[in-house]
Amino acid sequence: MFKKLLKAILLFFLALVLIVVGYVAYLFLSYHRIDDNTKTDIASIGSPEPQIKAGQEYRIASSNVGFGAYSDDYSFFMDGGTESWAFSKEAVNDNINGSIDVLSDINPDLMILQEVDIDATRSYHVNEKDLILDGLSKKGFNNISNTFALNYDSGFLFYPFNQPHGKTKAGLLTVSDFEIKEATRRSLPIEEGISKFIDLDRCYNKSIIDMDNGKKLVLYNVHLSAYTTNPETSNNQVKLLNEDMAKEAAAGNYVIAGGDMNKDVLIDSAAYFHTTGTENWAKPFPEDYLSAGLKLVKPVDEANPIPSCRNADKPYADDSFVITIDGFIVSDNVEIKAANVYDNQFKYSDHNPVYMDFVLK
Repeated sequence: MFKKLLKAILLFFLALVLIVVGYVAYLFLSYHRIDDNTKTDIASIGSPEPQIKAGQEYRIASSNVGFGAYSDDYSFFMDGGTESWAFSKEAVNDNINGSIDVLSDINPDLMILQEVDIDATRSYHVNEKDLILDGLSKKGFNNISNTFALNYDSGFLFYPFNQPHGKTKAGLLTVSDFEIKEATRRSLPIEEGISKFIDLDRCYNKSIIDMDNGKKLVLYNVHLSAYTTNPETSNNQVKLLNEDMAKEAAAGNYVIAGGDMNKDVLIDSAAYFHTTGTENWAKPFPEDYLSAGLKLVKPVDEANPIPSCRNADKPYADDSFVITIDGFIVSDNVEIKAANVYDNQFKYSDHNPVYMDFVLK
């Protein structure tokens, strides 16, 4: 009897070891990085304008929609919270539709959106790209061009164990009132350790729009890394982005990059929002890495500063850690009229959208 019990226990642990080893092998075998310099598909709704004009004022908005999960009462396990998935499929639809309402209120000519799921366990397989484009069309954005770049295409992540994060396909959505002539996905440096299985396949999407003066507007949709064990990883991301932007600016083109920088774009957000502590994971944006002719645009109203991001270790509250990590980088031939954060009280995402009014000189 004892031998049978011992044999059963040994077989159980052997099976468990085989499952674990098999799963680790699956993760390594299924892991891949998306190819660098990949052309991304461009689609249109209606008839977007063929060119953007010099000397006219336009507005661009950037919004990390938080894969439709981050209502103000949501917390995320990677930030120290409890959830791995959105609360429900209905919550995903509600949050994405809420973000569409906000974007409609901002009324931009150009939109760059991050954390847009197209097929993910965490967001109940809602195709948020299609939902956003359909919603914008219903809001009167009837003549737009768009392109999408994957920056997360993971195998099934069996963590956390109580609610495995699962498979994810997500990325960056760029929407323009003007025809996007060409779009390219550029890979960014990432961590090479075990964290690569849970971090994004970092990239930026580079879109080219013709101008009426024969130049190009080169638009970058960016989502940099937040958590890196090696600080050089995130620094090298900025360096690569800067190199590309500087090359386009030197060619005489107009350059705008924007998105979730995952760095303190105000350099000292604590001075604005009086929040400090160990939660302050975002380092100051390294402005010194920007070439001459490029500058960081900080979205802030000095008299009434609004943060662009909250820490999702708990539902949003008055004492939540907040910071501004979303912003823009522009070339000298882009005149900035205004840059600010839209105060939505983190109702539909852990990010408030940021926007910038500009003229291409």
